[in-house]
Amino acid sequence: MTASRTAAAEIPAARTAPAARIRHSRRAAAAMLGVAALAAAGVLAGGGAGSRADATVLTNCAANPVSCGYPGATNTGVPSGTTLKSVPSQVSSGPGWSYNATTNAVVVTVNGTVLSGLSISGNLTINASNVTVNDVQVVTGGSFAISLTHTKNVTIENSAISGQNATTGRVNVAIDDVYGDSTGMTIKNNNISLFRTAMQISTGLVQGNYIHDPGYIAGDHTNGIVTNGGTQSMTINDNTVFNSLGQTDAISLDASTGGVAVANKTIENNFLAGGGYSIYGGDGPSTNPTSKIVITGNRFGQNYFAKGGQFGAVAYYNPAGTGNVWSGNSWDTTGQAISSPSAP
Repeated sequence: MTASRTAAAEIPAARTAPAARIRHSRRAAAAMLGVAALAAAGVLAGGGAGSRADATVLTNCAANPVSCGYPGATNTGVPSGTTLKSVPSQVSSGPGWSYNATTNAVVVTVNGTVLSGLSISGNLTINASNVTVNDVQVVTGGSFAISLTHTKNVTIENSAISGQNATTGRVNVAIDDVYGDSTGMTIKNNNISLFRTAMQISTGLVQGNYIHDPGYIAGDHTNGIVTNGGTQSMTINDNTVFNSLGQTDAISLDASTGGVAVANKTIENNFLAGGGYSIYGGDGPSTNPTSKIVITGNRFGQNYFAKGGQFGAVAYYNPAGTGNVWSGNSWDTTGQAISSPSAP
């Protein structure tokens, strides 16, 4: 179900977003649009069978998530008009980083390095802490687009990360904490596509990202955001995660082995669609004890499957776990609430 943590051979070898790009302001801005104009466009729940009485609830947002205040093509990634320098043809090194021609990788080795304004065809390997990646494009068909090894407090923001194409050139994992021991990560406002797994991390903040159009090779298990369980605190907030395939997930909290505790994970205010189930809630097929799993305020799209995912919106969520919360989750097409799943 989840991606394996296999290090590629090359592994051991700031800009403040303008107000229009601040993610927590998006839905507030969308809500301020004229109700009459939205109704004319068919994006408000109005009268009729199956609709909500509350005419201010935005619905049918899947075709253009940005119109409803979610991340999408126009408010994530490298800002339009940004000039990028190609690595290695235009630049091959800078403060704290250098290009390794043997592994076709940009390698960061100095704590506090800031990478900005680069276009990288290959892997970006971060072997240092307190690193900021801002306004960077990474395109590769390799094992990883951005890999973190034994790091702390890495920020990846306002960047475009993708595979080369949707088939044999898909990237295996777009952002990966390779050894599962990095901490304090902040991943926000990125545009991520053409992946098998968009990101595999277990702690920190994932916010405002547009994850969409996965690639596929026969045998792939396709994931949006994978945590591989654990009890470190993690917040997944205000992202759009669209997995057009009928397997595996948009978000998975499940541990890779049975009996591992999964706790302190919050999934809130995201727009999710696709996969076998859009969310795997941590309890796992081998039974993992869960606590403080908070899943609230999420919108579930039916743009690929009537049930959100091919088989449903959520699996392996245990409502009886201590501190577990399911609330305010709803369908995109109707605005209707989705009831809490029963215990697995």
